[in-house]
Amino acid sequence: MFFMRSDYGKRAAAVVFLIFVSGCTANRYLMVEKEDLDALNSSVVNQSEHLITLEDRTSERFQALTRLNEESTQNILQAITEQVEKPACPPAPKVPACEVNKSDDGRADRLKGKVIVGEVEKFYLAGPGLIYDARIDSGAETSSMDARNITRFERDGNNWVRFDVPVPDTDDFVTIEREISRRVRIIQSSTDESERRVVVELQFMIGNHRQQAEFTLTNREHLSHSVLVGRNILRDVMLIDVGKEFATELPESVPAEANGDES
Repeated sequence: MFFMRSDYGKRAAAVVFLIFVSGCTANRYLMVEKEDLDALNSSVVNQSEHLITLEDRTSERFQALTRLNEESTQNILQAITEQVEKPACPPAPKVPACEVNKSDDGRADRLKGKVIVGEVEKFYLAGPGLIYDARIDSGAETSSMDARNITRFERDGNNWVRFDVPVPDTDDFVTIEREISRRVRIIQSSTDESERRVVVELQFMIGNHRQQAEFTLTNREHLSHSVLVGRNILRDVMLIDVGKEFATELPESVPAEANGDES
């Protein structure tokens, strides 16, 4: 009986001890002085204001560095622009007009305003001043000129071509530069294969008829005539007399000009 009472007393003492410890712990962590809480709030507010100030200063410094970088870039670009000269293309060659004396203006018979030509005619190429025997062919859509060393290049943003034309009855060539008018696809009847050719405008004379027309550039070394006059020239301008050759006559001053003599 004594043992039971003693055990009961120990349990009661333990309960009292736990209540006492719990009360101390609650007072320690839950009870905060008001002065300490105000000081803590004030510290938080001060730190927030300090962070805002740092952010503002960082933003100002970033903007200043950005402006400085832009000014530096502009100064560098300006210096490059002033020191580096823009590339200049050589001026385009001027095509001389076919000028002849009125007293010696050649001959070209006409029918209803159209020049009568034969199967072969003297053809004066303005610029280099060369005279060829040109074949007149109504079966060809576009006229053609014998050209070698055809080289394309760019001038003032436009497409140009440089090519050599043969000097008749010699082994020499003359270099010509012209702006490209367009490109055409030609189908060879002998091979049924197509070929893309450059087209340029050339000024010429047949008899006393002056004209500027399109010519395709191609190597005609293997053909009988260096120049072919096609329908783009014949149409509405010339009539072909198939029984004649050299139905027209160039002005007498043209051969002298072609040879470089004084007219």
